[in-house]
Amino acid sequence: QVQLVESGGGLVQAGGSLRLSCVVSGRTSNRDAVGWFRQAPGKEREFVAAVRWSGGSTAYADSVKGRFTISRDNAKNTVYLQMNSLKPEDTAVYYCAAGWVIDSASRQYDYWGQGTQVTVSK
Repeated sequence: QVQLVESGGGLVQAGGSLRLSCVVSGRTSNRDAVGWFRQAPGKEREFVAAVRWSGGSTAYADSVKGRFTISRDNAKNTVYLQMNSLKPEDTAVYYCAAGWVIDSASRQYDYWGQGTQVTVSK
């Protein structure tokens, strides 16, 4: 089993910043990627960013490029999502997930956290 626990969500004004954390534990086997996804009310879950534990390569959705930065701390088994210049449309529940490779498709990730709410006010 793999466990993922997100933290760092909250309420912030437009233009502000938040940093989300995802602590990964358990038998991760060769799952080398952690992705962040988000889901707003009434919308489908969408890819935000992903990172590989080995090598640190990253991928981003176009909607967050230049504003969000994903990083990892292998010693702490933690992945971070630094979110700057937040917009009201970034409001969603943010989930981290463990998978085998970096991919924007949620079906490629087989373990998920419970999510953390991010609310951006105008």
